[in-house]
Amino acid sequence: MKRKIALIAFGGNAILPDNQKGLQSEQMKNAQRAARLMIHIVKKGYDLIIVHGNGPQVGNLLIQMEESITKIPPFSLEVCDAMTEGSMGFMLEKALINELRKNSVDREVVTLITQVVVDRDDPAFDNPSKPIGPFYSQYRASMLRRQKNWKMIEDAGRGYRKVVPSPKPIDVVPKYVIYDLVHAGKIVIAAGGGGIPVIINGNGLFQGVEAVIDKDYAASMIAREAKAELFIILTNVSRVYLNYDKPDKEAISVLPVDKAQEYLANGQFPPGSMGPKIEAAIEYIQNGGEKVIITSANHLKASLINRSGTTIITAQKEE
Repeated sequence: MKRKIALIAFGGNAILPDNQKGLQSEQMKNAQRAARLMIHIVKKGYDLIIVHGNGPQVGNLLIQMEESITKIPPFSLEVCDAMTEGSMGFMLEKALINELRKNSVDREVVTLITQVVVDRDDPAFDNPSKPIGPFYSQYRASMLRRQKNWKMIEDAGRGYRKVVPSPKPIDVVPKYVIYDLVHAGKIVIAAGGGGIPVIINGNGLFQGVEAVIDKDYAASMIAREAKAELFIILTNVSRVYLNYDKPDKEAISVLPVDKAQEYLANGQFPPGSMGPKIEAAIEYIQNGGEKVIITSANHLKASLINRSGTTIITAQKEE
């Protein structure tokens, strides 16, 4: 019997919200809440792939390294990505296993440290724009520019921050392992933080690069590779809106992919917020995907029974 596969993507702020200190105990509790959400999908009969963000976590790790730089040499960003993939994967994996046991569901959960290949000629490398890590004084920023050739920008009068490129993903390693595991009924946590960015160098070998991969684009690619029937993107709103933040805003319950492209081209979905999620959904649908749900964590259960959320489909259904 053909297995039904769903992929769910959510941000790192689901595990570490802005209004919390970032304590380990807080993040463990947040992982438990996330696990309870995942169980709704499993109970609907889906095998599951989970892709999470890591923005707050990797940012905090970079701050820790800067504070201890005189005692311990710091790691590069891609190694920090790997570290947070492991730590967050452990939190989610343990929480999921416990939640499955509470619900008498016999499933195994596995976390994969995932490399994501980007094109070394991606235009993003010519224009680093993604701020990461701590705020630096002007003196420290100038020193880092000279010593490490970092690009630094001033951030709203709060200090200077390092900026890195955000290239589009083009391949996943190990994609066949992800495919085999989920098709064997395992719950797979993969591409945490969008994955560890690597390029293929002039010798044909993988080489890590300091970059940030949007987790929604990585999730879309994995959903396509795994032949998932359902792609779920969790965000901070229950539905996608036209004219968002305006008096005439309009919630969308069903969005055909051609209309999604039209609205995107017309600037309805800005690059810094809903834009990448809509683009990721379009890429998934255009490459054989069946259905995308965009909703908030609180509305996920209702969205799975078509009572909330925005569903993106291949074409407008006939009445």
